[in-house]
Amino acid sequence: MSVDYYKLTKEFLVNEGQSPDTNILTYVQALSETIANMRPRSQAEGRRLAMARQQLKEIKKYAKRLQEQINVLEERVNVLEEIKEDLDNAKTNR
Repeated sequence: MSVDYYKLTKEFLVNEGQSPDTNILTYVQALSETIANMRPRSQAEGRRLAMARQQLKEIKKYAKRLQEQINVLEERVNVLEEIKEDLDNAKTNR
């Protein structure tokens, strides 16, 4: 079995800049787990962690809202593209 080095190199270069399928909620979840595992050594650190947890909750709410808006906008774009295709097909059929 021979190895196609050209193909391997091309696939590596093409996929080099891509990141795995993640979204902001994945990052928020990972950060939440990291914060949950931290143990404060002083009251000041405890207050900082409490503030970080609260801010993370707010970020999660905003991220969910943004994701919902993205989904709605994607649906609208799909509908508009379908309408455009229908109009283009109607023009070519005349």
